[in-house]
Amino acid sequence: MKTFYDHEGCLVRLVMDRTSFSTNPRHVWVICRYENGWLLTKHRKRGLEFPGGKVEGNEQPEDAAVREVMEETGGVVASVTFIGQYEVHSKNELIHKNIYFAQVKSLIEKENYMETDGPIILNTLPSNIKDDHRFSFIMKDDVLTSCMEYLANEQLI
Repeated sequence: MKTFYDHEGCLVRLVMDRTSFSTNPRHVWVICRYENGWLLTKHRKRGLEFPGGKVEGNEQPEDAAVREVMEETGGVVASVTFIGQYEVHSKNELIHKNIYFAQVKSLIEKENYMETDGPIILNTLPSNIKDDHRFSFIMKDDVLTSCMEYLANEQLI
């Protein structure tokens, strides 16, 4: 388990295995590969980030991950793999978020990408992402760093 504080000073705990803080997480975050690049979305307020969002109703988190990728990027998911879960102790609530890795097989152009401006494909993620104003705060803490190390170690990327 890894523990750190995010940009707002909230305590974050992260596990990169099937151990979990909650069996009923209400949020998902999906690190996406499309062809040889990284598939992100441009959130209208936060900036560039991997797709994600809330689990709706009785939806399973894995299904929410696939849905969020489609809604925010038009990405058709070929495969989705659970890689971890993190817990954020925010000022008003405790948030549990499952992290997935998705291989996207195609992109469908959509008229509406929900709260985002649609897909962004990057060949590489910048090494100075924490200082890059184009990226969302979600991309700037140790969750992304840990996930990239995990994906490399597991030879998923």
